[in-house]
Amino acid sequence: MSTAPPLPYGYSWTPAQSNSGRVTTSRTEVLQVAIAYLVLTFDLVLLLSGTGLLFGTNTSGAVYLVTPTIVVVAAAAALTGFVLHEMAHKIVAQRSGYWAEFRYSIIGLAISVFTAIFGFLFAAPGATVVSGMTDARQWGRTALAGPTLNLVFGGTFYAAALATFHAGAPAFTWLLLLAFVNCWFATFNLIPVGVLDGAKVMHWSKGVWAAVFVLAGAMAVVSWLALFWYGTPLL
Repeated sequence: MSTAPPLPYGYSWTPAQSNSGRVTTSRTEVLQVAIAYLVLTFDLVLLLSGTGLLFGTNTSGAVYLVTPTIVVVAAAAALTGFVLHEMAHKIVAQRSGYWAEFRYSIIGLAISVFTAIFGFLFAAPGATVVSGMTDARQWGRTALAGPTLNLVFGGTFYAAALATFHAGAPAFTWLLLLAFVNCWFATFNLIPVGVLDGAKVMHWSKGVWAAVFVLAGAMAVVSWLALFWYGTPLL
């Protein structure tokens, strides 16, 4: 997700600032990315282990204890699905000459923990803030970068899952889960409402938005069905 200047689908954050085209960061951004990442990883651990107040999202519906494997998978899902998604927005914006950094949302992080405790996840941990960008095409390309990277990860994890399935490796289910998380995250962010990426992409090009949205949705459905039908219980 990325926040926008005053266009029909967004809002402003800071006065326009320029960037030399280099990819830079700051202590503030590093700290806030780290906090959001750790909180989202914690949320996913609760869901995958079923240790919240209600059942987690494992395929068998059983309650499991937290294991090192669950922590690793949760961390990988948060990294590929969220952190690198936001960094893709940031890098494209900065390479185009705009100031861009991630900023967390305290309210969004609190809501994510609250929902994870109850066995589902509504996560809006923060967004990449871009300053000075007013062109719809630039916003569309910047917004598209995050979901596109998610789809690359989703396809890669799905291909790896197929390879491990034929090899009989137990990692099959976890790889399918990572594929689904990335494809679902891309699909959700491409919904064309509010400050979500889809609104910016659609404002730039309805054709591009429709093509990527359909692709993301199809990949999310396929990975979920594969997880539901062929995945083993998440132990």
